[in-house]
Amino acid sequence: MKDHVLVAGGGIGGLACALALARAGVAVELLEQASAFAEVGAGLQLGPNAVRVLDDWGLLEDLQACAAFPDEVLVRDAHSAKRLGRLRLGAMALARYGQPYATLHRADLHGLLLTALQRQAGVRLRLDARVLAYQAGPSAVQVTLENGSSVSGAALIGCDGLYSRVREQLLGVQPLRHSGHLAYRGLVRSADLPRTLCHKAVTVWLGPRLHVVHYPVRQGQWFNLVAVVHGVLGQGHGGPPGADPQSWSHEAHAGDLKRALGPVCAELQAMLDAAAQWKLWPLNDRAPLRGPHEHAQGRVALLGDAAHPLRPYLAQGAAMALEDAWTLGRLRQAAPAQAVPDWPALLARYALTRWQRNARVQNRSQRNGTIFHASGLLRWGRNTAMLVLGERLLDNEWLYQGPPDPLASG
Repeated sequence: MKDHVLVAGGGIGGLACALALARAGVAVELLEQASAFAEVGAGLQLGPNAVRVLDDWGLLEDLQACAAFPDEVLVRDAHSAKRLGRLRLGAMALARYGQPYATLHRADLHGLLLTALQRQAGVRLRLDARVLAYQAGPSAVQVTLENGSSVSGAALIGCDGLYSRVREQLLGVQPLRHSGHLAYRGLVRSADLPRTLCHKAVTVWLGPRLHVVHYPVRQGQWFNLVAVVHGVLGQGHGGPPGADPQSWSHEAHAGDLKRALGPVCAELQAMLDAAAQWKLWPLNDRAPLRGPHEHAQGRVALLGDAAHPLRPYLAQGAAMALEDAWTLGRLRQAAPAQAVPDWPALLARYALTRWQRNARVQNRSQRNGTIFHASGLLRWGRNTAMLVLGERLLDNEWLYQGPPDPLASG
């Protein structure tokens, strides 16, 4: 009980949190609601800030074994195919930030973290353990599970995602924000693509009320595709609101997507046509963090999507969860080797370190969605700015130099 922490959620954020704490010598009990560890989704991008975290945990070689490392970001017009902007990655990112820019399958990152966590001592992984409620006392937190059992720890970290039960009890019921955007996600085997489409790049296609992103994963053997359009479930997209995305048919998805996108350039259409299967997700989030109290209170803290769900327009969802976890681990490693760790103080410092950066990323992600899908004068201004400012507009030095060291933040 002196240094035993409960982690709710076994996704990327929960595994990263448990790993960071275990590396700091904390006994961890991870509570995952599902009957098996798995990750839903397709690809993700990890900027140098996120790769820096994995490198610090000794996982860079594992990342290199499953990821791709694109040479550039290319921004193109979805209709004319004109190149609008370019950001060099590869060797340039490594020289500028000391770490590369990686793209990989979500399941590969999840598996990488799970394997690393299973190598750590003092970790208990529990499946079929969905949090029902918790009771925070002066020296411990008691968690009741849906199966009627209970567990206790010195602190509770809610990593249980967008629909977090830990968050709901900590901050009260707060409705989701519906973006009005839908994301179609698919994977294409590189061998099934013409060589002209197999660019070692993150390619972003922009159009009014839409954008499409594709990039290599699994060492370039596959490409991840994400097409984001405006729409509402049940209005020509997949099925009625609340239907299970896993059950929707490929044929319905492909037809809905084609209608939503309208005519696009031949190169983009060829890439979309190569996808054998689509999955559909509505993009929902919450308002940006308003203060450290929304990140942690007493012995209870939130991490990743439970604290700050992100729209995907800055490609930082997984990265911010990794940064959160790294920060917790760093703070625990630096804490005095006392008999009873001061978890409320540690979590308060974690919240102070993280909330403003996470809120900034939330705001920037939302703004990027507006810019990506712009029409009229805003679209003209966006294209002109990319032409004039070039890489200075596309780079994010403030972001990629992170994560901030909590021991240097006061």
